[in-house]
Amino acid sequence: MTEIAVLSGKGGTGKSGISAALASLASKVVVADCDVDAANLHLILEPENYLEEVYTSGQKAQIDADKCTSCGKCIDYCRFDAIKISDGEFTVVGTACDGCQLCARVCPTGAITMIDQNESRWFAGDIRNGKMVHARLAPGEDNSGKLVNLVRDHARKEAHDIQSDLILIDGPPGIGCPVISTLSGINKVLLVTEPTVSGIHDLKRITELVNQYKLEVFLVINKCDINMEMTEEIEKWAAGKQIPVISKIPFSEVWVEAMINCKSIVDWAPESALSNEIRVIWNQLIGNE
Repeated sequence: MTEIAVLSGKGGTGKSGISAALASLASKVVVADCDVDAANLHLILEPENYLEEVYTSGQKAQIDADKCTSCGKCIDYCRFDAIKISDGEFTVVGTACDGCQLCARVCPTGAITMIDQNESRWFAGDIRNGKMVHARLAPGEDNSGKLVNLVRDHARKEAHDIQSDLILIDGPPGIGCPVISTLSGINKVLLVTEPTVSGIHDLKRITELVNQYKLEVFLVINKCDINMEMTEEIEKWAAGKQIPVISKIPFSEVWVEAMINCKSIVDWAPESALSNEIRVIWNQLIGNE
């Protein structure tokens, strides 16, 4: 089985659009949207979900006012400034609570309990040419890396069930925990960048991380014509790192129209030069696998 992750190092490079286009070309595929903090690939691929499960992202403290004696120990020990006094009552600021449980441990009356956070969800559904697994981490919730692992594990199960040899992963931006969870155990990485100062900076950061996994790496420069000088700089840098640039995609309003209409570029404009460029990427990245 081949698992390919599309990563960018930063948001806004067009990573998800390219992921959707590649998914549209596959005859049988399982797509895993591992950008669990801000998943949006389902808007384009429109899976018919047959599975929705609760994901417990962690715990937060809750104070029982009837048991609280207002001793103030919890405030003294909390390093996240998550406990406040409002109208004479001690309350927990949910967005500040880290779920460390220290306040519950030091409370002399047992007034503080830890409550599971069950607002997050993960889904599995049918798409035209396979399956899709994605998730929605509730705003401000933790453990996105664990949720990525859950999405990937279920994607493997779906691939086994439908006998698909390809899992295509739309990865999260950045270089944090969810990206590390995305990289573990895959075969290839497609990096998508743009010719901007932040694009080059974050491309170098994500490359440093990817190199630690000794994976086969490919590079696409999206919106290559918005700054040709920086595009050439990226190409020279990639050559020095022995990373093949397999495509340079120009900016196009046709792609914008496709996104507005929630379609992949391959489905929206199948005969366009952009769609042909996606096929070039497919052939070099996936070929006959």
